[in-house]
Amino acid sequence: MTLTINRDHWLDNVKHVPSPFCDTRPDDDISLLVVHNISLPPGEFGGPYIEQLFTGQLDPNEHAYFALIHQFRVSAHCLIRRDGTIIQFVPFNARAWHAGISCFEGRDKCNDYSIGIELEGCDYLPFTDCQYETLATLTQKIMQQYPAITRQRITGHEFIAPGRKTDPGLVFDWHGYKTQL
Repeated sequence: MTLTINRDHWLDNVKHVPSPFCDTRPDDDISLLVVHNISLPPGEFGGPYIEQLFTGQLDPNEHAYFALIHQFRVSAHCLIRRDGTIIQFVPFNARAWHAGISCFEGRDKCNDYSIGIELEGCDYLPFTDCQYETLATLTQKIMQQYPAITRQRITGHEFIAPGRKTDPGLVFDWHGYKTQL
């Protein structure tokens, strides 16, 4: 199935890198925001590898870890780099493949009704002030566009896939982030 990618024009200063790993949502219910972290290789920042993973172009020969993950079909709506820049892979009205097997408040298949935001980082190193500032601004815009996403409907991957995922991790400052909203 091919999905036509329409950019979210209400986002300013965003780099658009379309991912093939998305599809049409089963309905118009967009009511959850999920915060993640990612670094490739693990614990290393910068470089093209996250974009390559989310677009199906990761070379398994570049790093031993990539041989394990290069065939994953995953994406997120946006990635916030360490310097606060945003890359959008999937428009918000489409379903990105970021949550996997997941459940929020008794409802399964979080990809169906959520927006996934990745922070370039890992579970054990602090995120940057620029990332928190950008995440808060992006979240405010998302909440304006999708009013069913409230402060209570913002969560981490670790909470919708407990025992399977740990991100954004213990170093993520939930209080500081939600105070900015």
